[in-house]
Amino acid sequence: MGFDGLLLTVLFWSTLALAVWAFVDALIRPAEAYVAAGKLTKPAWIAITAVAGVLLYVMGGPLSFLGLPAVVASAVYLVDVRPALRGLRRGNSW
Repeated sequence: MGFDGLLLTVLFWSTLALAVWAFVDALIRPAEAYVAAGKLTKPAWIAITAVAGVLLYVMGGPLSFLGLPAVVASAVYLVDVRPALRGLRRGNSW
């Protein structure tokens, strides 16, 4: 395996880890927080991140036809939805 193969392997596993992280985070957040933050529902984000992970795994990484949109979907969850959900605290913050 040369440098190109190593780079593609690292890219594959890192983008797959990104999608899994987004999926697990979507699972652990409360459903009410999605509505309160004005985002799509919890089942929608779970489905989006799950499909993204499956596509990345099946298609062989982010350099395929559906791989790049899958990475974008996971990244959108992590940089837009996740901070909005984390900004909503349960109960009193004292």
